[in-house]
Amino acid sequence: MEINGFGRFQKMMLCISFVGRFTIPCHLLLSNFIAAIPSHHCDISSLDAEGIFGNLSREEKLTVSIPTRDDGTPASCHMFSYPQFHLLTNSSSSTELPVVQCQNGWEYDNSTFISTLATQWDLVCDNKGMNKAVTTIFFVGVMFGAAFFGGMSDRFGRKPMLLVSYISGMAFTLASIFSSSFIMFAVLRFFSGFTITGIVTVTTVLNVEWVDIQHRRLVCIIDSMAWAVGSTSLSLFAFCIRDWRWLTVAVTSPLLLSTVLWWWVPESARWLIANGRPEKAHYYLHRCAVMNRKEEVISRIKPEALSIIVKDEGKKNYSYLDLVRTPKMRRLALLTGTIWFCVATITYGISLNITGFGLNMYLTQFVYGAIEVPTKLMVYFLLEKIGRRKTEAGAQLLAGISLMINIFIPKDQWVGRTVVAVLGKGFAIAAFCTILLYTSELYPTVLRQNGMGYNSFLGRLGVSVAPLVLLLDSFWGHFSQTILCSVALIASVVAWQLPETRDQCLPETIEDVEGTRKNLIKDHDKREDEEKMTTNEPTEDH
Repeated sequence: MEINGFGRFQKMMLCISFVGRFTIPCHLLLSNFIAAIPSHHCDISSLDAEGIFGNLSREEKLTVSIPTRDDGTPASCHMFSYPQFHLLTNSSSSTELPVVQCQNGWEYDNSTFISTLATQWDLVCDNKGMNKAVTTIFFVGVMFGAAFFGGMSDRFGRKPMLLVSYISGMAFTLASIFSSSFIMFAVLRFFSGFTITGIVTVTTVLNVEWVDIQHRRLVCIIDSMAWAVGSTSLSLFAFCIRDWRWLTVAVTSPLLLSTVLWWWVPESARWLIANGRPEKAHYYLHRCAVMNRKEEVISRIKPEALSIIVKDEGKKNYSYLDLVRTPKMRRLALLTGTIWFCVATITYGISLNITGFGLNMYLTQFVYGAIEVPTKLMVYFLLEKIGRRKTEAGAQLLAGISLMINIFIPKDQWVGRTVVAVLGKGFAIAAFCTILLYTSELYPTVLRQNGMGYNSFLGRLGVSVAPLVLLLDSFWGHFSQTILCSVALIASVVAWQLPETRDQCLPETIEDVEGTRKNLIKDHDKREDEEKMTTNEPTEDH
């Protein structure tokens, strides 16, 4: 770009989008903390109030009221049908004594959490699956939101839909903390996911469309660093704020600043040109040129000249159906959609399992976030050295190998399992980071946001499946790891089928992807030459 493809204008955009993108990983992983289930046992305060226990100590009251597990801790979901005072003097096993489910609710250990969804609505024992359901419900909202904002951004523009995402995402999220029932919270959480996903869907494309070829990979890495910072910061927020309501407020607050900064966000000049609005595109290009100190360049370009860059394309409204109307677009959609589903399932299958390796959950979350920084720096160099396709396929292969190794490490060796899991998370993040840039380079401008929306939809479908995959460990301890490993290896094979985009110009139209645009231009020029020859040829009347 003659007006500087990576000047102060583009850097301003990256800083603005960084603030909003920072909140996304916090919300995507928020359920690790707000839906956590603290240690609990049946509430026996009503028995104590009746004076049944007399002067017994707390430990003695628990001994006669609640059976113990193999590790010596009180059972979580059952109590004796009546107090067993003989256990105070007889150390015989309590497993054969009659038990019933908790009759008066539960008593929770507040040493780690002051309040969570589980303690708020007693989502334990028979209802403990509802905690995973909250995560799935949120990601289903994210899934549909990605498709919605992808389509709407291609129709109404990147900038207005970004504002819609900022305001509605903040509104639904803050409204959820005032929920009076779990059903109300689940509904609001769905809409929180639906609206907040527009931030990443829109800014990813907007940033790529404003930079030159040489800086696209740098922009991708800077954008993805917001995820690393957000994921790492979430562990610090959660460690300091132990109440689920205030934690939700804390991770949502940056959206207020993002809404203010939105006024300085430009619309995509590429989108404006592709949709037949050259005057508005010229306005933003002029702003870019002025900020980048290239005024003399833009002064030579007239709005009329921009209208012929994508001739006649602005007359058509594109939709998701255009992703499958032509052969190469159809193949591209199938391949990228498969990869997005697989890489999202793997990444969040690992990220949502922060208590499965025996390490402190806050430390695990911090390490999971911190590993993203060196990973993305590595990706930055690999994208240039070996290209997008090899980086994507290789990262998926290594992630699959890491997951395979963890299947054979005994569960009591939690240090080794955690190290391998962190490596697997790093490779999965490398794959996710690469596919974000890769996809935006593969789809044409007129369908780029629709393409990102479609792929994000399938990616969020994978994320929605991830919590359910983790539940399969109840049938066999390595079930989830086996599935995630298989998914990673499949994605690696599929990635090899995509074309390389390193040092390639962004496609503008569907014809660019299908390879027919050059032929159309040649035919157009040929017709013009024939018309000129016909016009200049003398007739019999002369």
